[in-house]
Amino acid sequence: MKYDNLVCPLTKTPLKYDAKRGVLISEKAKLEFPIRDGIPVLLESEATPLKENSKD
Repeated sequence: MKYDNLVCPLTKTPLKYDAKRGVLISEKAKLEFPIRDGIPVLLESEATPLKENSKD
């Protein structure tokens, strides 16, 4: 997958790709990072709190 090697900029842990919602999830930081036009936006200021229903 094209986002396999990305890590959270805050925790340095691997990000999980949620294709359905188009976000990268940092489970440790409990944040979601958006993907815009296929480009991950890994800025803390662009992250949103992880939604509880986003877990598998």
